[in-house]
Amino acid sequence: MKTFVNSLSIFRICAAFAIIPTLMMQWYWVSVILFALGAISDWMDGFLARKFNVCSKLGGVLDHIGDKLLVVNTFIMLALMMRFWFIIIPIIIMIARELYISGLREFLGTQKIEMPVPKARFSLGKIKTTIQMVAILLFLMLFAISSIVTPETISSKLLILMNVLSQCGIICLWFALVASLWSATQYTFTFAEKLKKIK
Repeated sequence: MKTFVNSLSIFRICAAFAIIPTLMMQWYWVSVILFALGAISDWMDGFLARKFNVCSKLGGVLDHIGDKLLVVNTFIMLALMMRFWFIIIPIIIMIARELYISGLREFLGTQKIEMPVPKARFSLGKIKTTIQMVAILLFLMLFAISSIVTPETISSKLLILMNVLSQCGIICLWFALVASLWSATQYTFTFAEKLKKIK
């Protein structure tokens, strides 16, 4: 079971890189499926690891890497495709946040001090990641639907659906930014506490 759980994280890492060419080639429905499966695998590996008590340091690292790559890779592609300030700014800040937290962990690692990812089922970090994934999926669905719309098939209902996807995606993106900054603040306080252990 441990191998299967770890394989889900490895799949997510592969999906993170596979999404890049699918978006470049405008295979939007493939991107939707890849990202959705990646998001589902994120939930599954955590659930199975807890249920069958097969948590491991390697599994935790793979899970963490898979989550970050899936979200960051897709965010970068979306920023390149949707060149609006209200899309690009939150994406840049959230990616910078990930680099900032990684830097804190790396520094503590040099001092042989761990700053583990919170294990609570509904921790702020998990909520942030969930909102990010929802926002990304909404934007990918918007691109996928737009790719099949023609002057002959366009309708008021379809336009409303596309507008709803766009607006909900933007709202989720900014909610994710708030959660991301809040989470970064918590990590900063934790980092400050860990620093006290360094003589």
